[in-house]
Amino acid sequence: MDRSVSPCDDFYRFACGGWISKTEIPGDRPGWSRGFSEINERNQTVLRGLLDDAVAKPGTDANSKKLGDLYKACMDEPAIEKSAVGELAALLRPIDQIKSPDDLAREIARQHQGIGKPLFDFSASPDFKNANQIIGSLDQSGLGLPDRDYYLKTDEKSEALRKEYLGHVERMLVLAGVPKDKAAGQAQTIFAIEKLLAQASLSRVDRREPKNLYHRIDIDGVLKLAPNFAWKTYFAAVGIPTVKEINVATLDFFKELSKLVVEEKLDNLKLYLRWQQIHGAALALSTPFVEESFAFYSKRLTGTDKILPRWKRCVGFVDHAMGEALGMSFVAKTFGDDGKAKALEIIHGIEGAMEQNVKTLAWMDEPTRKAALEKLHRISNKIGFPDKPRSYEALKTSPSSHLANVAASAAFENKRDLGKIGKPRDKNEWLMTAPTVNAYYEPLFNEMAFPAGILQPPMFGRNVSRAVNYGAIGMVMGHEVTHGFDDEGRQFDADGNLRDWWTQTVNTEFNRRAQCVVEQYSGFKPLPDANLDGKLTLGENIADQGGLKLALLAYRASNKGQPPAPKGTYSDEQLFFLGMAQAWCEKRRPEFSRLLINVDPHSPAEYRVNGPLSNLPDFAAAWKCAPTAKMIRKNQCQVW
Repeated sequence: MDRSVSPCDDFYRFACGGWISKTEIPGDRPGWSRGFSEINERNQTVLRGLLDDAVAKPGTDANSKKLGDLYKACMDEPAIEKSAVGELAALLRPIDQIKSPDDLAREIARQHQGIGKPLFDFSASPDFKNANQIIGSLDQSGLGLPDRDYYLKTDEKSEALRKEYLGHVERMLVLAGVPKDKAAGQAQTIFAIEKLLAQASLSRVDRREPKNLYHRIDIDGVLKLAPNFAWKTYFAAVGIPTVKEINVATLDFFKELSKLVVEEKLDNLKLYLRWQQIHGAALALSTPFVEESFAFYSKRLTGTDKILPRWKRCVGFVDHAMGEALGMSFVAKTFGDDGKAKALEIIHGIEGAMEQNVKTLAWMDEPTRKAALEKLHRISNKIGFPDKPRSYEALKTSPSSHLANVAASAAFENKRDLGKIGKPRDKNEWLMTAPTVNAYYEPLFNEMAFPAGILQPPMFGRNVSRAVNYGAIGMVMGHEVTHGFDDEGRQFDADGNLRDWWTQTVNTEFNRRAQCVVEQYSGFKPLPDANLDGKLTLGENIADQGGLKLALLAYRASNKGQPPAPKGTYSDEQLFFLGMAQAWCEKRRPEFSRLLINVDPHSPAEYRVNGPLSNLPDFAAAWKCAPTAKMIRKNQCQVW
């Protein structure tokens, strides 16, 4: 804490100022937080121990042997240095054989099944209008820079970054064997194709509107929409030749894609495909590739000074490749049954608070209230870890080739994902692994998940005061509940279907209240020359504000019948607010902050704390803030 700052002037600095002044961002990180980063660091250490054991004592368990193979091959730098050039050449060789539209489609399918997402993305997704059914989803993809706007903005910083990106592509091509006198020209050709894809892509703000992403036209509609691409060849190559049910998320993108594959020279498309493979494989290759990729994507874009130690990169890879197998061992070490019971107690309290909130909202009419309560009562909660972990029997691993394992794990996941198309959704499936330090609400499933990875101090402690737990993890749980009713989530009903269940009057009032939040956050300035985008961050900001309110209501309800806590420096409710704020203490490098302003729907930590608190009268009462205090917003925004 920094007690020299008044809590009524800047609560974030009051709660986190001491931590901020003492904390240095590690050289291998773009930012650091007291909650997410410190928990993740501890979790990674646990996972490292589990993987070291899997390498040393693989035992008879098939998953243990495969986990050991993945980690061992990733950690074997001398082997990677020796084999990288030959393995990359083998990865690129099929591209040279492309001579026809069918060949092009087959090669894109090969890359989609392995490393890279060139030109577009194809995956399984719930049908927005019938969420229990899984269909195919075609969507925009294929860029080398983090977002379409990096190709389209005309300001000086964007122009400079594009030049640096061209230099990066050129250097990577040279490492892959392209003569220096040809690499610059090839980089320009690749960039030109990516820019065409960017121009056809939907912006992040437009993608926040679910209706913009739902166009179920099935296979016949795809063939008419983009007739110049060999779709039948592609679908046969990815293993689903008879697919019929397809949603095209971005119609205009695929219209332009259809033009691109006939108007662009085939040799140029082959250059682009080579780059996509090099870029996708870079971190699994030898040191020059790894360092060049790090220099642009981490050092330039996020300001990070050093690359993560090898073991951390390898732990991350194994968690990505076999997360549910690794997660079960992690859970056994870190998360007990009592932890699950305590977490469920808080969630049920949060949901009870939301019920009371919905029942008493003056701006909501009875038909909308009834539908909202039905949706709330139907939310499914997942805590800690999956009841039935995923099978990895079909995954083939190698103890000697890291790149082969990267490709094999990607192919395994692609086949598993596409295999869901045409079937009812699996309600037991998790979208995160158990060690993940995060949580989610999925509107198409109307479910929330809180992995064991985030249910650790300072977010959650089995032996921590209830005030702090409700402030920290309670706010996160309330945040996820509120996502079901934010500007996106509210468009899905209790079954997860995209359906308008709001009466017109209530809909208008919701939008008026949401606009207040847009305007509030658009006024925040993380960098001297960059404001937040209140529209991009709207859903998360609504969820933060709703989550804080629900957590406080649930905490108060949990106190009924409890003996009073011993008197200390701070009251219980002051501890609640400190627990909330201190879970978000954070530092970011300026470059990383700029990147996230462009691409992240979450506001920086300072505004995730001060923004919601400035709209909450209970905060002002707890800290006895005068109406004129800086932390008390005159035009308070309240959605939920």
